Order: sequence, then C-alpha cells, then structure tokens
Amino acid sequence: MRGIRVNGESLIRVEHNTYSVNSRLIGETVDVRLYADHLEVWYGQRTVEHLPRLRGRGKHRINYRHVIDWLVRKPGAFENYRYRQDLFPTSRFRMAYDALKQRRPDGAAKAYLAILYLAARESETAVDEALRQLIHAGQPIDADAVGRIVREGQRIAPAPTEVVVTPVDPARYDELYDDGEIAA
Repeated sequence: MRGIRVNGESLIRVEHNTYSVNSRLIGETVDVRLYADHLEVWYGQRTVEHLPRLRGRGKHRINYRHVIDWLVRKPGAFENYRYRQDLFPTSRFRMAYDALKQRRPDGAAKAYLAILYLAARESETAVDEALRQLIHAGQPIDADAVGRIVREGQRIAPAPTEVVVTPVDPARYDELYDDGEIAA
C-alpha cells in the first residue's frame, strides 16, 4: 500500500485496522507492505516498523512507546484518548494510575504519563518492578519515587514469584515413627 499518511495521533489505518507508529512520523507519508502474518512500514526507502498483522476489521494495536512523546506534551488528551486502555502495559501500571487518580485527580494524567515515559525510555520491566515495590510497601506513587528505584535498582520486598523453601530436618521424620510403626 502506498502513500498512507500518519495522523496527528501517530496512527495509520491499514485494511480497516489501526496501528501506531513512531511519533516522529506524524504528518509524514509512509508505505506499508502487507504479509500474511505481519506488515512492514517503510519510510525513506527503509523499514521503520515491523508489526504483527491484525485479523478482521475495526481492531487496533497501539504501542505506548509510539505515542508517549506527544501525550507527554499534551497530557490533557490522555483522559479522553480512544485507546487509553492500551497505555497500561501491565496491571500494576493501571493500579498506579488509579492510585494517582485517587490521591490527586487533577494531576493524575500528567503524573502517570511521566511514569509511562520513564518505562519507554528506561525499562518497562524495571518500572513495573518499582511500581510493585511501592504498592507492596504502601508508599505514595510518583515519577520521582519510581525513577529513584529504577536508577538505584532497589529492592524493597521479594517478588511474589520468589518462593522461599526452608530446609527440612530429616530428624523430624523419626518423630513420625513409634517403635517402627507410624504413630496415629
């Protein structure tokens, strides 16, 4: 497909589906090559995006990394953004936004976008871990606290997936037996 214009929200429409592309392409015209399982976005005679192809019509694939730059500049657009649900990479990001909204409703969008921007620039996994730690400790969530934890690599509490198994004392098994028979 030739000559698809990237709209002001960093989106393109291909075969009745919506895809996000890098915000640097806003206002530019790109070419799209369709394949059975993916599509390639070309600009300036080189591939700039390789995206999984959506099946059906009316679907969307929005990558927060593509739209975060323009959302940070226009945080008021976040509240009514049509694809806002796609801007929560994990459930902890959603929990963080809800906590921010409850604590300071007017500045929640701007504060959340600062956290999402940090995830896009640093590491989504590290930011998710920082959010987990702050939520677990009951500490207030803000971009400064998350950034501090990400930069310092702090660990407040063990991750819920870390299982600690205490060693078993084999002598305890002897207590189960009484004269060679199992005690009732």
